[in-house]
Amino acid sequence: MNVYLGIDVGAVTTKLAVLDGSEKLITSLYLPTGGEPVAAVQEGLRQVARQLSPGVTIKGVAATGSARYLAGLVVGADLVKNEITCQAVAAVHFIPEVQTVIEIGGQDSKLIIVRDGMVTDFGLNTVCAAGTGSFLDHQAARLKMTIEEFSRRALLGSDSVRISGRCTVFAESDMVHKQQTGRRVDDIIYGLCRALVRNYLGDVASGKDIRPPVVFQGGVAFNAGIVRAFREELKTDIIVPSHHEVMGAIGAALLVCEQAPSGAGRFKGFAVSDAGFRTSSFACQACPTACEIVRVAEDGKVIAGWGGRCDMWEKKIQETI
Repeated sequence: MNVYLGIDVGAVTTKLAVLDGSEKLITSLYLPTGGEPVAAVQEGLRQVARQLSPGVTIKGVAATGSARYLAGLVVGADLVKNEITCQAVAAVHFIPEVQTVIEIGGQDSKLIIVRDGMVTDFGLNTVCAAGTGSFLDHQAARLKMTIEEFSRRALLGSDSVRISGRCTVFAESDMVHKQQTGRRVDDIIYGLCRALVRNYLGDVASGKDIRPPVVFQGGVAFNAGIVRAFREELKTDIIVPSHHEVMGAIGAALLVCEQAPSGAGRFKGFAVSDAGFRTSSFACQACPTACEIVRVAEDGKVIAGWGGRCDMWEKKIQETI
């Protein structure tokens, strides 16, 4: 059986999804990146290899996410696509009538406007990470509770505490102040959820034509308090897909399934999970621009380099391979 692998490497988490030829999800993984995207991808490949049945062939691989070029290089991807495209493709696949996609991950957030199955507009968070998963994890830890308890207690809170959500520093200071004045913790937690949603709508979604159906994707969609806050702010139902946390990887797999090569793909095989990769960087001195060049070596041999305004180093590396 031929299958298709999508890999989504973000700053906080790494996701993998495997689809069969009929675009049915076979297995998926959700792993911490831990600041080491290459190691996270290799661990993901090890786990996927254990979960797939004998005789299964990886026909095509696609990479997305903030480290998509690095991940694509490591595994030998047939396709490298941006997160906007992959998130939208997955949303349309599961909810064909979708018109708005909210996607919030560990350190970034996106809004995607879809009309007739095509992306017509999008927005990204700009200067502040307030409302992303890492900030919510930090606040849960400060309150000495798990993120699961944080989510549950947000549903018990009332909309009686207003928290400043324009900045992570101000939001945290405001929460501390409200605690010191004796406000209920549940109300403070839900007040934070409402503040973060207002911040998202005022920044990422500013000027966008939000229409239902609205689909909420990304790891933060696990947080029932944020889902509730979006529902109340937008005054519409919020659809959370079953596999919302790995939708980027699913979208990548769907794309490579549609565009799979007729012959053998570029996938290097699961043995790449045991290869030795090393990344390094240096300032190019060929001109006054002094571009920072990133190099990737596999088992001691440099296999790629990028980051320059020109393609000088890319050409040099290709000439030595």
